[in-house]
Amino acid sequence: MSVASARHILVKTRDEAEQLKQRIAKGDDFAKIAKKYSQCPSGKKGGDLGEFGPGQMVAAFDKVVFKEPVLKVHGPVKTQFGFHLIETIYRH
Repeated sequence: MSVASARHILVKTRDEAEQLKQRIAKGDDFAKIAKKYSQCPSGKKGGDLGEFGPGQMVAAFDKVVFKEPVLKVHGPVKTQFGFHLIETIYRH
């Protein structure tokens, strides 16, 4: 079974997610932005979700974590929780 580790930032709007993604692309620290803006309790840990397997997260989230390139910020990804910026740390 494959497992992955990822971190994310959850916000209410696509616009906010896009703005934060641009800040990260310009060099702002992902973890600091997660702590300040993320609506998810994981924000306190810099957005770190730890290790999980396929099917433990909602489908749209899973698709990014298990199929898209690692160590790249993806999103905004819309789920029933809001808009996510997702970075997969590793996958094996």
